[in-house]
Amino acid sequence: MTIKIYHNPRCGKSRQTLQLLQQQGLQIEIMEYLKNPPSAETLNEILGQLGLEPRELMRKKEAAYKENDLANPALDRETLINAMIKHPILIERPIVVYGEKAALGRPPEAVLSIL
Repeated sequence: MTIKIYHNPRCGKSRQTLQLLQQQGLQIEIMEYLKNPPSAETLNEILGQLGLEPRELMRKKEAAYKENDLANPALDRETLINAMIKHPILIERPIVVYGEKAALGRPPEAVLSIL
């Protein structure tokens, strides 16, 4: 089975997580989500696997978070997911998906729990 990593090559934690997965000898599909953002359907699936709500998967210190008033509690799930698609830099990274399980690589070793 192939393992997917939603990866940002400029992020140290993402690079560390990828290296950790490579050391496990797994088939890895690297998803550079900044170039090819996941669909709303995929994000919903990942959120379900992580047990998180959209805002919990967002990088709140990014300019796009403040500029789009994404802290506003009146915003619904669909609006937040669409914001992550439009501004993929908002998506916390790295996310690793293996079968029906997903984990956030913060710290990188956290992804080992789903293997």
